[in-house]
Amino acid sequence: MNTAQTLLKWYDRHKRDLPWRHTSDPYAIRLSEVILQQTRVDQGMAYYHAFLDRFPTVTDLANASEEEVMRLWQGLGYYSRARNLHATAQVVRDHCGGKFPDTCDALLALRGIGPYTAAAIASFAFGEKKAVVDGNVMRVLGRLFAIDDAADSTRGKRVFQETADALIPADEPALFNQAVMEFGALQCTPRQPQCGICPLRSGCRAYAADRVMDYPVKGRKTQVKQVWYYYFVPDDGRATWMRKRSHNGIWKGLYDFPCVESDVPLPAAKVKVRAAAELALPLPAGFSKGAKEFVHILSHRKIHATFYRLPDIRMWKNKPSEYREVKWQDLDGMGISRLADRFLEG
Repeated sequence: MNTAQTLLKWYDRHKRDLPWRHTSDPYAIRLSEVILQQTRVDQGMAYYHAFLDRFPTVTDLANASEEEVMRLWQGLGYYSRARNLHATAQVVRDHCGGKFPDTCDALLALRGIGPYTAAAIASFAFGEKKAVVDGNVMRVLGRLFAIDDAADSTRGKRVFQETADALIPADEPALFNQAVMEFGALQCTPRQPQCGICPLRSGCRAYAADRVMDYPVKGRKTQVKQVWYYYFVPDDGRATWMRKRSHNGIWKGLYDFPCVESDVPLPAAKVKVRAAAELALPLPAGFSKGAKEFVHILSHRKIHATFYRLPDIRMWKNKPSEYREVKWQDLDGMGISRLADRFLEG
């Protein structure tokens, strides 16, 4: 069985018509790959078009403010990717003459571009014979060759890359990469792979051993930390108070309401004490009435959020200097976290 040719024939019949498959622009390809990491295609499509409409070229993106980039990224999560996307654009503008390097090795030297994204740009934009190895590819190869190395281990990553590199045809590297990625997305899926009609079934070692669901082998599991966030939303009907998160961590560069964070749940009395001590915010009696609660799950954190709306913003006379008054009508033009978005939508 010629695996590469089988995949190419399958792809020709089943491929989806996606906009980033009609371009060889490395900037557009870079944008699509970043957006599609941890994002569904249907959700990512709107962001892809919005970014290219607002920033048609890598130089346009480089010239934008970080705040504007973060606002456009709002809702996708993983905000460090948006910052890296912006930073990469500025490096390309300032040090590469406004053009992306055309080899995988040179692309790897750019901030925010790892092996997967570098291989994707080099292959799709410049035709380099370099296999793109994402989760879909690992699943296909893991099952096809019964690879027992954990996909997220150092050795496993090397084995998967070498296996994919050995399969990729020299004359159609980009097409092959698209084919195997699409095969994993549509045919060799995580939970309900279509083994009964799989064109690779006769050579699939996992299928022969009746162990399809055992691959790819998983290694260490990300520990999800539980945290409790207590938000205070000053609101006189006209404006509120917010700060731009500047410390490293989640939502850096986005605007946020005053907040007390804790590793354990806090009773209302303790929340009041913490708000006074950390924010110089005197909470009125009965402040907790009408509070809204949300559970917000990220890849590494489960956030239990409680929002308290405070009708009298004049009480906050000694607010920390990083907070500024924001009119409600101006919020649409600012980057805020998806969690704050959920509160405002409710």
